[in-house]
Amino acid sequence: MNGRISLRALLALLAACGAPALVTAQISEDLVIPFTDQEPELADFAGMQPSTALRSKMAKVTDFVQRVPDDGAPSTQRTEVYVAYDQRNFYAVFLAFDDQPGQVRANLSPRENIDNDDNVGILLDTFNDQRTGYAFRSSPLGVQWDGRWLEVSKTPGFDSSYEAVWYTDGQLTDQGYMVKMSIPMRTLRFPETDAQTWRIMFERQIPRTSEQAHWPPYTSTIQGRLNQAARLTGVQDVSPGRNILLIPFAFARNFDVLDPSLPGGPGFNADSEEDFGLDAKFVFRDSLVLDATYNPDFSQVESDEPQVTLNQRFEVRFPERRPFFLENADYFATESALVFTRRIVDPEMGLKFTGRQGDWGIGSMLIDDEAPGQGRPPGDPRAGEVADIGVMRVFRDFGEQSRVGILYTDRQFANTSNTVTSFDTRLKINNNWSTDLQYVESESLLSTGQKISGIQRNVRLDRSGRNLSMHIHKLDTTEGFRADLGFLNRNYSPDSDGVHMNVNYLFWPADSKINSWGPTLNLTHIDDQSGLRLYTQARPQLVFNLDGQTSFSLRYETVKERLRPQDFPGLPENRNYPQVTWSATLESQAWAMLGFSSVLSTGEEINLSPPTGIEPELADATGAELTFFWRPIDSLRIDTTYLYTELEDQAGRGSIFSNEIFRAKFNYQFTKEWSLRFIVQQDEIDPGSPLLTSLERDKNRNYDLLARYVINPWSSLYVGYNSNSSNFDLVETTDGTEIVRTDGLRQDGEQFFVKFSYLLQP
Repeated sequence: MNGRISLRALLALLAACGAPALVTAQISEDLVIPFTDQEPELADFAGMQPSTALRSKMAKVTDFVQRVPDDGAPSTQRTEVYVAYDQRNFYAVFLAFDDQPGQVRANLSPRENIDNDDNVGILLDTFNDQRTGYAFRSSPLGVQWDGRWLEVSKTPGFDSSYEAVWYTDGQLTDQGYMVKMSIPMRTLRFPETDAQTWRIMFERQIPRTSEQAHWPPYTSTIQGRLNQAARLTGVQDVSPGRNILLIPFAFARNFDVLDPSLPGGPGFNADSEEDFGLDAKFVFRDSLVLDATYNPDFSQVESDEPQVTLNQRFEVRFPERRPFFLENADYFATESALVFTRRIVDPEMGLKFTGRQGDWGIGSMLIDDEAPGQGRPPGDPRAGEVADIGVMRVFRDFGEQSRVGILYTDRQFANTSNTVTSFDTRLKINNNWSTDLQYVESESLLSTGQKISGIQRNVRLDRSGRNLSMHIHKLDTTEGFRADLGFLNRNYSPDSDGVHMNVNYLFWPADSKINSWGPTLNLTHIDDQSGLRLYTQARPQLVFNLDGQTSFSLRYETVKERLRPQDFPGLPENRNYPQVTWSATLESQAWAMLGFSSVLSTGEEINLSPPTGIEPELADATGAELTFFWRPIDSLRIDTTYLYTELEDQAGRGSIFSNEIFRAKFNYQFTKEWSLRFIVQQDEIDPGSPLLTSLERDKNRNYDLLARYVINPWSSLYVGYNSNSSNFDLVETTDGTEIVRTDGLRQDGEQFFVKFSYLLQP
């Protein structure tokens, strides 16, 4: 097998699996929502039933149906939803009955952190296009979670980076709990028509039994979510009105940090910094959005979750958190991640225009980036230069959940440039099958004056079902392909031609403590453009799922990886590295106060950090990923993460290195708005003999204390203190002070900061 699978072969495989030509099918019910002149309150539902005055002013929804664990069975707990609207808001009141009200999970926690609590939610497809939808969820205490459901996406699912201004109220009762949601019309985007036709789906999650129930029924036997939503009518003569959002922010800090570049050698530098910026949002014709930013607020008061970055050939991806990039971020998404906005590191000004009109969607962005010109030595002609970035995206929806689009990106910096042009389509074939096709061209001008170009071809087939799910993906990327704004992992890297496939089959036994179980098989084969094998992988896995969001899996993985001289400097010729790894995963949230996830692995891995002049060698590898959360009281949550990686020499010469990352986060929630958070994190690299690795001993410990007052995602006050320590000593030499790594820890920086932002809606 040489790894070259043609499009014809893939389509033949699809046909062999029984997939017919393009068809349309949709399952939906109808819901007519009434206008109300009375805003509902939880007091109107005393005793878990609506008052007489509200009964005729709100539509009632009931008869929720399970999707998990018993697809198609009635929900084990009764849920009633009462909905209505007025000119300013969409209202929904949930009455979540429970036979064991004392078992309802309800904790006071920060916004978005309701994963282990009972919750109810709404999904709104305001364009009735079955592509994207607004998702709103609430815990029994009114703690909010929101996101965007992406149907036509590389990975269909929720994008929780979406933030909205809306209002909730929650209350526990002796029969369960009640939640009221008020969603302002100005928060939503919808067509500019007198009479609206939307799609809607309600949901309820009961974590102690792993139950997910919906109205209307949302079955796993059919691919897609919004195509199974109910058709909602009755909303008339609504508009966001004059929808202008202004979000000024101010940031100030005092800091004292170790600065290696000081005249005379490394030392400490105490200083202060003040900053001001403005984000603005203008909504036109109910669905077109212009975002503008000056000196945008890109300071992150929330740190990224820890990941293992040591001994990795390919870049580790961290999520985008910055507000300017989040509105309609999915408009720029294609199968290949050609727009990864964390590539834009330090912009000063930017404009972004996104929106929909009928079946058409458009997204464009103009922004600069000062980071490429920063930190360059004196005399470098590129010092102080700014990168100019432009992105343009146009797509048209057709049929049921099908789309065709083009994407253009351009990045200019000094005498270099990179342009990328993409043509893509997503076709919904039938109730279970879909396919994505993409063709991409790139042209680059390097700093040497050399011009290079490349192409990428991308074919993907997906099947979703309750029992059988499949993903087949063919990728072909030439050597000269570059996407400076994109994120290209192993499968998308230049000079590669490969295919990967995932097949998953689940059994759903009746009257069993096991909700579902089954095998999963992942296969990958990658060649270079000459047909030389670079990477093959086979990874069978067995998975068991139980109540309480509990699962156990056992995995075996065999890899054949080839490194070439261009992959690793100093490697004289191509070399093969066969590897075998075993791993086991166990995770559970069966208890209200405690949850955990654990992954243990053992096998072989390439040592990618050998001493200078030594070729990479296979090593024995051991790894562990352990995460726990604990709620000793309702308002306090403690999250801990421990990551461990160790490589041992196979010739018995001892440890090559070990890497330990420990992080503990304590969050005390006084109210839904006020909280106090403390994080301690330590990262330690312990190298073995210098004959086995080029790594140096490195130890870092960070303390982070933060007080937060958050009214909504854009109106907040943060007051924080941060302290960092490393294993260094300042040593005086005849040539000046230098830094020497030691076993101990010394403080190398601290800061105190205040950040304030406020949402203005004139």
